Order: sequence, then structure tokens, then C-alpha cells
Amino acid sequence: MNHDKNTMLDRRYLRMATIWSENSYCQRRQVGALIVKDKMIISDGFNGTPSGFPNICEDDTNVTYPYVLHAEANAITKIARSGNNSDGATLYVTDSPCIECAKLIIQAGIRRVVYSREYRLTDGVDLLRRAGIQVEFLPINNE
Repeated sequence: MNHDKNTMLDRRYLRMATIWSENSYCQRRQVGALIVKDKMIISDGFNGTPSGFPNICEDDTNVTYPYVLHAEANAITKIARSGNNSDGATLYVTDSPCIECAKLIIQAGIRRVVYSREYRLTDGVDLLRRAGIQVEFLPINNE
């Protein structure tokens, strides 16, 4: 029963991350992330431009600008400006993390990552697993 309850909670947080992704101004892909610790959401993020930049993620040829931040990076850096920390937390993210975000996740002390959409590159997930972080793919498309 406890496993089912945890899976239900995981699905709920992933749905919330999906809703949060709708805040993104990016056209190609909207990604949302939540960091949860002790059953409390301690941070959130979505992909987008840094503070003070126009909310435009792609150029005229639909290529994403290199300075666009990923949802995971936004959620992790938001913690740096708060009184909280992510040590031992779970990251819920709509898409599997890239290798750059995986490095941040490892350094932030996040112990578990749950995502709902696979990305064509697996190097980020591979690095997380290599670092001993629990990684779970949990599709929620049909909910």
C-alpha cells in the first residue's frame, strides 16, 4: 500500500510540474520542475530566460537561445536565494534532465529525480545514476 501511495504522490507532483511548465514562454518545449523535501514543495522552476531578459526563448529560425535556463536550473538556483536547501530532496521534472542540469542536481544534494517524458539524449540520466541518485521514469500522458 505504501508503494502505491508514493506512486500516487509522485504522479501528483509530476502533474503539478506539468501545470507549472505552462508558465514558460518557450515555444519548442515547455518544461516544469518542483523540488520537494519532507512532503513540502521548497522550490519550483520552468524553462525560460534569465531575470531582466525579454521572455523570448527562440530566435526567428526557432532555435533556442543559448542563455535560456532549464527548469531544473531555475528551481535549483531559486533555492540559493532562499533560506532552504535541497539536500536529500526529490526533483520532479516533466522532461529527463540534460547533462548540465544533472551536474547541478548532483551538486545540490538532490537524492531522487522523477520525470515523465524521455528526451532523445540519455547522458544526463546516465550521469545521475552513476552518481547514485535514484532516477524514475513515470509517464503521466494519459492522465
